[in-house]
Amino acid sequence: MSNPLLQAFFVGRSVAEVINERLEVALTDALSELGKFDAEAREQLRQFTEEVTERANRAAQAANANQTTTVGQDPVDLQANIDELRAEIALLRNELQRYRSSSV
Repeated sequence: MSNPLLQAFFVGRSVAEVINERLEVALTDALSELGKFDAEAREQLRQFTEEVTERANRAAQAANANQTTTVGQDPVDLQANIDELRAEIALLRNELQRYRSSSV
């Protein structure tokens, strides 16, 4: 190539092609890494969600098991229990007053 202008054109075109190819490779690598990161993040989020759900289910089952063992098989009427305890307290107060009055 004896014409420097023609040589400069081909050198410029070759430079542009090489830069274009390297940018393409770099962009492809960057997008690939981004895709890997996204997939790993989604997998970690899925595992986190599964672990949280599993723990919540175990805690609910444990609480449910404790509730059934505490309460027992028969349904408990709390108001009836409170009323019975109040009646026993009243009876004990009467007995205590009778004891105190007889010992004076």
